[in-house]
Amino acid sequence: MNAALHPASHRPRSRLRRLIAPLVVPQVFDFWASRLHPTWSWERPLARIVGRSEASADAVTLLLAPNRNWAGRRHEPARAGQHLMIGARIDGALVSRSYSLSEAGRADGRIAITVKAIEGGKLSRHLHRDARVGDVLELGPAFGEMTLPARVDGRWLFVAAGSGITPLMAMTRQLAAQGMPVPLTLLYWARRREELCFVEELRAIAAAHPNFRVRFLLTRQEPRAADEDAGRIDASLLDAHIDDLAARQVYACGPGGFVANARGLIEARAQAFAAEAFTPPPRAVEDTGTVAVTLARSGRTLELARGESLLTALEAQGLKLNSGCRMGLCNTCSCGKSSGATRHLHTGDVHAEPVSSLRLCVNSATSDLVLDL
Repeated sequence: MNAALHPASHRPRSRLRRLIAPLVVPQVFDFWASRLHPTWSWERPLARIVGRSEASADAVTLLLAPNRNWAGRRHEPARAGQHLMIGARIDGALVSRSYSLSEAGRADGRIAITVKAIEGGKLSRHLHRDARVGDVLELGPAFGEMTLPARVDGRWLFVAAGSGITPLMAMTRQLAAQGMPVPLTLLYWARRREELCFVEELRAIAAAHPNFRVRFLLTRQEPRAADEDAGRIDASLLDAHIDDLAARQVYACGPGGFVANARGLIEARAQAFAAEAFTPPPRAVEDTGTVAVTLARSGRTLELARGESLLTALEAQGLKLNSGCRMGLCNTCSCGKSSGATRHLHTGDVHAEPVSSLRLCVNSATSDLVLDL
């Protein structure tokens, strides 16, 4: 997806930078600085790929060394479970998408992302197939609320499917580095064995920490190892592997349909439940027809389809808007709404507050609207 990446804005400038700032055109500085070093820039957060390893048959782990402009390097450390925007120039255009950190909090300041090549995914296929050590990527600030609390207690269950393993792996690594202070079970679904990531590392963590159990659940292959099983997520499979669900705090991550199933099966039975999906869940409501959307700043009025995300509908009208994850997580596409009703496309809820903020990527119009654009 195309998106604007926001540079770190909270990093205090040095006295020298403050003094010479009126004399510097950042774009010109970046052009010439990049001739001396690929990640030198005036204020753009950049990262150089310093390591690359195959994570599975269709996924790669990239180790990134951010430059000093990235907020996470100094005063806003990225946390396990968070995401960040990654951008690369492909065929001359900046393409960006949010990816979860698969490892955060390293002593050397580097960060790791694990990218699964998605069919039709322009950036994921580029990172998986073409990105090499030495390449420079754009970085956004870390975001996301599904992280471990400062003090971890009780009993925990992580439920992952596909790329949903990435943030949960980062948290598993964090807990392992702390000596696995709480009982933790990880149930990890994939279609086939060769699509599983981090298998040997997870087995090594389990061998080193009696408090940690991992089970690999395959939906298109039969199990052949003691820590494998087969089948899609359902109540009987959960009960077969977790006999104390009522005592567990649960984090779930995966495709929208998987997370919706996990929520329905677990939320009412567990002590606590939190989830993130990296694809939208199936829509429960399909609106039809069109509405008039007025853009207050420009004075334009557009006829947009109901039932379609406002971001997609406005882009189809030629507007170039800031956007990020397109999942309602990063808040990049938020704007003010002066009047009208919208529907959240993930939950189906209708919001008609007269003055409010909304995320364009996960809301559609259900009535005429006035937006602060």
